[in-house]
Amino acid sequence: MFRSLRNYNYRLFVSGSVVSNVGTWMQRTAQDWLVLELTHGSSAALGVTTALQFLPVVLFGLWGGMLADRYPKRPLLMAAQSLLGLLALAMGLLTITGYAQTWHVYVMAFMLGLVSCVEVPTRQSFVVEMVGRRDLANAIALNSSTFNLARVVGPALAGVLIYALGGTGPIFLLNAVSFAAVISGLLLMRTSELRTPEPVARAKGQLREGLRYVWQRPELLMPILLVAFVAMFATSFSMSIALMAKQVFGQDASSFGVASSVFAVGALGGALLAARRARPTRRLLIAGGVVFGLAQIAAGLAPAYLAFLLLLVPAGMAMITTNTAANSSVQLAASPEMRGRVMGIYVLVFTGGAPIGAPLIGWIGEFAGPRLGVVICGVMCLVGVGLAILLTRFAAGRTHGAVVRGVVAAPGGAR
Repeated sequence: MFRSLRNYNYRLFVSGSVVSNVGTWMQRTAQDWLVLELTHGSSAALGVTTALQFLPVVLFGLWGGMLADRYPKRPLLMAAQSLLGLLALAMGLLTITGYAQTWHVYVMAFMLGLVSCVEVPTRQSFVVEMVGRRDLANAIALNSSTFNLARVVGPALAGVLIYALGGTGPIFLLNAVSFAAVISGLLLMRTSELRTPEPVARAKGQLREGLRYVWQRPELLMPILLVAFVAMFATSFSMSIALMAKQVFGQDASSFGVASSVFAVGALGGALLAARRARPTRRLLIAGGVVFGLAQIAAGLAPAYLAFLLLLVPAGMAMITTNTAANSSVQLAASPEMRGRVMGIYVLVFTGGAPIGAPLIGWIGEFAGPRLGVVICGVMCLVGVGLAILLTRFAAGRTHGAVVRGVVAAPGGAR
């Protein structure tokens, strides 16, 4: 389960990531709560904030993956982590001094998204340079484990600290400090042990080349399409936890943190189970998406807060199973010179659905209530799994037909 930790560089990376991820989830909880306070409980404003954080990935995510192929990944990551820390510091100072307004949160969310365009595909494709292909699936699963361990601790800790420290401002400052851990880990790495591929030279048509590469390979297209549909409503579901806790069950900030942590407990369990598998399967990927959709529907219909909390466990487990299986499948199937661009496409679809799903579910929650929004998330997730299967079969048929036509036409062309 922990075999990738044999690598010194990966141990440094994971250690720093745990601290930084706890801070990030604390900030995510504080950001959602701050928006609800500034807007007097507007679910639409919460949806807009989430959408703005992921909108830059839709606009510029493919270019971020291309930069990950062109430049050394470790310096890119250090620069990106530094920028994320400065954004958290600025928002913390605005909140503590009482100057924070809703538009400040909107701007910070958009800037976080801009940095993530480069940081996320670079970080994802950097894992194989630390551990190699043999331990890649295990390392990705352990990344998910540490991420969701932070997701367990971060929101609960944020809920307590918001109450104890009298507001959300100190949470942003604590997150700013947490970035020192991951930056220090990157600085201390042994560069001689990194499996660094040759940078891809700048050339025209590299974005189209990446898109064509994915379209022609079902082993890449299937997980990317499925994640595109599932993640669109997974992000909305995470947002809906706040709305369900506050508006449906009448809970306070600390209880909202507990709900987010319960969801993460399931996700952590799913990630640890994934770490035991040498290689994910397509059946596992599809099953994870279906169970996640069903769990969302059941959570939306939960009659009491305790039942809602219990249903968050299988929802979190199914979500992380789908994400981990998809991530491992994509990285194992991509060639080294294309991995940055492929991960750029993966990150685009993984986070790019939020600007569509989050406002939609936010507005539904505004006018029809959070319950209906959560149920719709689940139904659309199930529909998305079916569409991913159908589109992959369609693309495979088109690609096979083009190959056959090329083979048939070749003799005539030779004459």
